[in-house]
Amino acid sequence: MRNTPSRLTRTWLATISVLALAVTGCTARTAADPADSRPVVLTTFTVLADIAGNVAGDKLRVESITKAGAEIHGYEPTPADIRKATQAKLILDNGLNLEAWFTKFVAELDVPHAVVSEGVQPVDIAEDAYRGKPNPHAWMSPLNVRTYADNMAKAFAKLAPAHAAEFTANAEKYKQQLTEVQQRLTGALGKLPKEQRALVTCEGAFSYLARDAGLTERYLWAVNAEQQATPQQIAGAIEFVRQNKVPAVFCESTVSDAPMQQVVSATGARFGGVLYVDSLSEAGGPVPTYLDLIRHDVDTIVAGLTK
Repeated sequence: MRNTPSRLTRTWLATISVLALAVTGCTARTAADPADSRPVVLTTFTVLADIAGNVAGDKLRVESITKAGAEIHGYEPTPADIRKATQAKLILDNGLNLEAWFTKFVAELDVPHAVVSEGVQPVDIAEDAYRGKPNPHAWMSPLNVRTYADNMAKAFAKLAPAHAAEFTANAEKYKQQLTEVQQRLTGALGKLPKEQRALVTCEGAFSYLARDAGLTERYLWAVNAEQQATPQQIAGAIEFVRQNKVPAVFCESTVSDAPMQQVVSATGARFGGVLYVDSLSEAGGPVPTYLDLIRHDVDTIVAGLTK
């Protein structure tokens, strides 16, 4: 969520018009699979790509700009990303200020795009430089992702009207799975004793999950914009963990857990494990799909807080 364009950002903005001319008249095929002529839907990160793939079925080709394991907030698009985007027929982004870099990107492209979080009731960030702005991690509530699925089905219907009924049916089927995961989330975390209902993480990415499960949220930094936590942020987390006798703390997969390990050392709390938010893992990893991501995080949080 950086607002000042970097040198690389200015460079790729300047090259967009040239790349657009270069691909004029091209289909949505890419070098990865030139035989696949389905319309390309491009998402900003892997979580959205997985959700979109469930709604699209086999009628569209869904790809992600960022790769598995990438940190989404400060991502810098490459010329290859721009080339891929000019060949897409639809771009999906999360919105809620998540992809400031992509907002500039889309503005320079003649490609339709849809904001998949439209209609979600945002939770505001409570502190730091982003105080009062919407927390962008709305997908951490499966109930919100039901809205994502509906928005995607509508966007896909405009792109491929002949398959509109199929997109709607796919979205409804996926929403049933989301409801089941939501029930697992609230059921498992709802059983935690009151004194253990605190979730301490590196980034403030769990506001929606914490709200759904009735957990008190505490974090080192509000949004992944800094490489390291400040001494004040670490001290605040240490005080919170001590005062509330929090048994375990956690950190996300896309950032270093070194600052949180300082909290562990100072308080005696356990490091409860790695949580996934901004990115899925590779296919053979622990969270190859969004549903796996939520299940993994719930299981990790429950195990950490109840041992």
